[in-house]
Amino acid sequence: MPKRVDHAERRTEIAEALVRVAGRRGLHAVGMRDVAAEAGVSLRLVQYYFETKEKLLLYGLEHLAGKFGERLATRVRAAGDGPGPRATVEALLMTALPTDEESRTFHHLYTSYAVLAVTDRTLAAQPFIRNPDAAEGVLAAVLRQAQAADLLRPGVDAHLAAAGLLAMSAGLGTSVLVGQRSSESAAAVLEDQLNRVFRAADAGG
Repeated sequence: MPKRVDHAERRTEIAEALVRVAGRRGLHAVGMRDVAAEAGVSLRLVQYYFETKEKLLLYGLEHLAGKFGERLATRVRAAGDGPGPRATVEALLMTALPTDEESRTFHHLYTSYAVLAVTDRTLAAQPFIRNPDAAEGVLAAVLRQAQAADLLRPGVDAHLAAAGLLAMSAGLGTSVLVGQRSSESAAAVLEDQLNRVFRAADAGG
């Protein structure tokens, strides 16, 4: 009998090949032929699974986002049973900082995709570019829960604070990526901002 092909596994292998090549050469320089060579498969097979480069990029970045979610869940679990809102927010923001190879690759490729989407309508139309809105909604919901429990400082707007924290995290991530500051320095900046959002009594999580 012919070997049964696990299509989900094959798509993942191709996506991981994309991530490796893009991590070395930059997202703008990667073609489907390059990804096929990295994955050890034919160009025709890559085209069979993804049809266009835009669809391949989208799948590869969604794969990275899934890995990000796994790292976030691990960090939240490390905060202990029933971590408070501050610990949850801090876990999300710290996980986004490029502190190791995997997180550096995620930040690099995510930022590259956003820049390319500015001038590429096909990329801009992909749903991945709207993911920050989803993250902002999740973070705002956590902050609203904290506000209901009187854990935020007076006058804090949960939605504006969520948007500001995510924007700061993204900017800090880029500064770490280009060597402007260390990951420790970026973490200290985030800690200071969280102190401005949360009451001191919740500083421990």
